[in-house]
Amino acid sequence: MSIKSIKKGVILVAKPTLSNDIFQRSVILITEHLESGSIGFILNHSSHIPISIFVSEMESASIVFEGGPVDKENIYYIHKRPDLIRNSEKITKNLYWSGVYEDVRDAVNQNLISQDEIKFFIGYCGWAPKQIKDELNNNSWAVTDLDFDIFERWDADLWKKLMKQLGGENLIWLNTPADPSMN
Repeated sequence: MSIKSIKKGVILVAKPTLSNDIFQRSVILITEHLESGSIGFILNHSSHIPISIFVSEMESASIVFEGGPVDKENIYYIHKRPDLIRNSEKITKNLYWSGVYEDVRDAVNQNLISQDEIKFFIGYCGWAPKQIKDELNNNSWAVTDLDFDIFERWDADLWKKLMKQLGGENLIWLNTPADPSMN
């Protein structure tokens, strides 16, 4: 189901007009949407590198995802465990982001939180006020509800799945290569 308004917890699906950069075939979860701007994380671009390489004090094989082009010096996280991670920001009913880093580190190292309860990102996506609205008007994104488990390992399959669900004119892009010159 395609929706038109942006709010916390919706999914942005990149249209094929966004090509040859980090947003190509990306699926983004909006974690914050205010008059001052918006924040989100790309869910389907894996770095293929475990969190323990980025943060040596975390003993986990959880893979870090390319969250977006902003602030790539920091690690961010989305999780299901506000009971373990203080100061978590609610996104939807059972989904949170941010929170006290030491709580995350301890929960990971003590195996209190599993890989299907937390997802790590390097960098994030940020939009200035009204920027998303302009991008929607330029047909850069489709907006849909979150109706899948973000903690599954989706990579490229997620974009195709959502384009198929959106249907209509989006179906033509399902079998085209990411780089049209490879066609």
